[in-house]
Amino acid sequence: MNMIRVPAGAVRNRKRLGRGIGSGLGKTSGKGHNGQNARSGGGVRPGFEGGQMPLYRRIARRGFSNYRFKVEYHPINLDVLCQSFESGAVVSLEVLKERRMVGKNVKFVKILARGECSHPLTVQGLAISAGAKAKIEAAGGSVVEAVRDTGSEG
Repeated sequence: MNMIRVPAGAVRNRKRLGRGIGSGLGKTSGKGHNGQNARSGGGVRPGFEGGQMPLYRRIARRGFSNYRFKVEYHPINLDVLCQSFESGAVVSLEVLKERRMVGKNVKFVKILARGECSHPLTVQGLAISAGAKAKIEAAGGSVVEAVRDTGSEG
């Protein structure tokens, strides 16, 4: 028991304020030259910005926001699909996640019409633009049970 020692640096001497210029904490005792924060009970309330209109008062907190219900589509272009899938392949959200073309947390995918597709693909359960649908059907493919689009492409 008498061999136990406190680790080095675990115990520090207390800060002795106002004990002369040589201590490094004399005169103003580490509080600088006066001012509101040097006073007993001084300081400003949380959120105070020196008289400027505070952030919590500048930002509107009224009214309706539809942000919580926003639907974000992950866009995939037609040329990327045609490079990644062989002729006659079925393209669905699960397949895109397996091939890591979209992240595992993506819920909605929209196929856009950039590029050309020379071989047929079957698209299942994805939102698709009118141009992309026309190109897939022109190549001999099909679009099955397309998701109703809310207009967002991003």
